[in-house]
Amino acid sequence: MYLPPQFAAPHVEELHRIVREHPLGLLVTHSAGVLDANHMPFLLDTDAGSGGVLTAHVARANPVWREVGDGDAVLVVFRGVEGYISPNWYPGKQETHRRVPTWNYEVVHAHGAIHVRDDAAFVRGVVARLTRRHEAAQPQPWKMGDAPPDYIDEQLQHIVGLEIRVSRLEGKRKLNQHHQAPDREGAIRGLEAAGNTGLAEAMRSAPPWSA
Repeated sequence: MYLPPQFAAPHVEELHRIVREHPLGLLVTHSAGVLDANHMPFLLDTDAGSGGVLTAHVARANPVWREVGDGDAVLVVFRGVEGYISPNWYPGKQETHRRVPTWNYEVVHAHGAIHVRDDAAFVRGVVARLTRRHEAAQPQPWKMGDAPPDYIDEQLQHIVGLEIRVSRLEGKRKLNQHHQAPDREGAIRGLEAAGNTGLAEAMRSAPPWSA
């Protein structure tokens, strides 16, 4: 990933936050000379292994779990808040007209080794944890026990677990850190007016760049 120093996100806690808040990852694999990409929600366990462990599941009909080798190097991309920045939002544009459009975003790249876990206990655990995580905000959270046991057993037979032992995380937060304060604030106000409050908040939280 191209990573200018002003946009680097070196704090691992910040990278973990982005992954947890935006868990739909893009798994990139390479097999038989062909690149493949699959989208799936991941769970991050920062206490497992030296760099943490990502777990997920895929449909048994998805060939990706048969095509990767045990321990193959893979990449998982997590995209956080993002959005278009209009030069009209910069006060400096009105003075000099020397401003251009851009796109601001947060992204995390997780590099690691993939392991296929085609066993019922592992898959059941992944589904249970994913369910607890994403049902937590519901008024009456759904749980696996709400469905008939034979139905759950049947559904679990149709999926395969994946485990990725993370060896390296890199993060990028491109949030106008290198712009002057008036232009940064103008872009933040423009985003808020457009309804993109998540990106606006991220920009407020990013310290200005100083070389």
